[in-house]
Amino acid sequence: MIMAVAKYDEDAQMLESLSDVGTDSDRDGEVAHSTSKDEEVLHDHDEAERLLMKRKSDTGMEEKSKSWPHTKRSQKDKQRNGRSKRKSSTNEGASHLVYEMEEGFKDTSSNSSADSLVLTGTQWQKTSASHRPYLRFVLMFTIVSIFFALLAYGAYRASHSSQSISARQFSNGTHVFDATTILISLDGFRADFLQRELTPSLSAFVESGVSPSYMLPSFPSVTFPNHYTLVTGLYPESHGIVGNQFWDPEVEQEFFYTNTSSSMHAKWWSKAEPLWVTAEKQGVKTAIHMWPGSEAHVLGVEPTYLDKFNEHEKLPKKVDRILQLLDMEREQRPQLIAAYVPDVDRDGHAFGPNSTEIRATIAEADNMLTLLVEGLYNRNLTEIVNVIVVSDHGMATMSVNRMVQLDDIVDMSLIDHIDGWPLRGLRLKNAEQDVPIMYEQLLDAANQAGTFDVYTLNTMPERYHFANNPRIAPLWIVPKTGWLVIEKQGFDIAATLEAGEEFHPRGLHGFDHEHPLMRAIFIARGPAFPHTPNSRLPVFQNIEVYNIVCDSLGIQPHSNNGTIRLPMKPEGLHSDLGISPKPPNDDPADIHEDPVSSENNFPEPGKESSNTSLPEAPSSDQPESSAKGNWWTYLHDQLEKAKDWAEEFIDSIRNNKDPSNGTSTS
Repeated sequence: MIMAVAKYDEDAQMLESLSDVGTDSDRDGEVAHSTSKDEEVLHDHDEAERLLMKRKSDTGMEEKSKSWPHTKRSQKDKQRNGRSKRKSSTNEGASHLVYEMEEGFKDTSSNSSADSLVLTGTQWQKTSASHRPYLRFVLMFTIVSIFFALLAYGAYRASHSSQSISARQFSNGTHVFDATTILISLDGFRADFLQRELTPSLSAFVESGVSPSYMLPSFPSVTFPNHYTLVTGLYPESHGIVGNQFWDPEVEQEFFYTNTSSSMHAKWWSKAEPLWVTAEKQGVKTAIHMWPGSEAHVLGVEPTYLDKFNEHEKLPKKVDRILQLLDMEREQRPQLIAAYVPDVDRDGHAFGPNSTEIRATIAEADNMLTLLVEGLYNRNLTEIVNVIVVSDHGMATMSVNRMVQLDDIVDMSLIDHIDGWPLRGLRLKNAEQDVPIMYEQLLDAANQAGTFDVYTLNTMPERYHFANNPRIAPLWIVPKTGWLVIEKQGFDIAATLEAGEEFHPRGLHGFDHEHPLMRAIFIARGPAFPHTPNSRLPVFQNIEVYNIVCDSLGIQPHSNNGTIRLPMKPEGLHSDLGISPKPPNDDPADIHEDPVSSENNFPEPGKESSNTSLPEAPSSDQPESSAKGNWWTYLHDQLEKAKDWAEEFIDSIRNNKDPSNGTSTS
């Protein structure tokens, strides 16, 4: 189903310098002051001061012992004296202001004689003139400082505006495209699945794009928390989806991901802002295809196009949907397309990460990307649309021989509710009294068994970022990777071993997010990633994906835990290491049988690996000219050859036949 919508650049004002102030002299006439040049100003005031001192010398001490003589003045003298009084009043106020600002001359005399008026005016002129060059210097310095500050701000905005790459418009020759990014999540696709010679398309993306050797999921490494981290940039403790299943003590309700009538309510998801909300709020249309949480009406903002979850949808249909969205007219076309692909996770659980069946599913997921590349190529969009392929976590093989019965290590009668899987979050009936006691008991059991760890919210490892949320239970049992702690009511270990039965699911995740078996993938290519093909990025956690996608679209991300922004900073090429991007040997030391990561330990696949030759992706030492258009032509040709093989290979596994001769391998 489809649900449609629904400079800062001000002119600087020049400050006028203070007006020159003239002084009358009732003995020697008026002294003219020129302001055309700084030298003339200084010369005139020096001369005025010299004449003043001469007059003071002629007058001597008489003026100190007697009042100013009462002489008859002409009408002109009276007018001049009036002007002097007015100027004196103005100068006294201005003199006080200059003193306050620059600690200049301040006349405190209350004498109102004409001599006092002349002295005040002369001193004001001297102070004003002598400080004018300084004021001009300050003014020019301020203007220059503001100019360079604006330059620095502009440089900062430019350096943090890798989004501008996405603000450009592109043309494929027939249509104009705004910045467009396709985000595809392959649920449960472990990083080392790329090394099984089953993924020519993904390998080609690695060879032509940018990628780390692997990407770290967030803790706990389960689907719903990590998919919400991918689109919010927040740790699960921050965005609130702390597990596939958890109890919320504030609303006194349980979140269970498969109960969509409850789990798709906005109250669970609205503690964070996902990508589609961020984009839609900034006028960027989005199309969200089955992404966990997209049906929850988060913050009251809907994607422009929403495809609800359909577990039966075939992978080619997903490609058709993506291409249909790209074929829309510009006014209706979404710029963000996020698609969720559950197949690898589903079959990893059902058959295990080393099964024959999962090999077919991996090849099917890769073939889906082959079809997508073909669609982009036919539309001349390979250098216009960004494609980012991620996964949310890895997968570990489970065995009944690696299980601990919860009933054997705790008093089950004290437990009110158990959160999480395969992690066990214990909520006790009397938490204040019993949590410290049970923690010590479990800690002793963990030290003896060595197969699980125990934490309270105070002892939880900081790297988990899993403590600051009321939805996180106060006491946790964290099994070692590949192990399981389970209550007898759900699964009786002893009875199963006695009956010789197997445990299902065959594959699980949710363990320590930094364990090699939980590693995810990140591969990107497009105009937002203009790096040397085969570029190798430093390993990072999936909290960074949100910022990366926002930058590729040219939108401002909401606050989040990520720090990486575009352009990305490769640390070299994968080929520099002499090997393809590959996690280190990830056999966990605590798994003593049925190794879950050895490439030489696959169940017998009907000889498909030894009899089927896969096309090789072009090497990264091709001429630079082939890194763009020629590269995609070459890739298209290679993937066309691979597509026929992939279909035959997948069919042979599904029908349990040897692809070399078509006979059954039983």
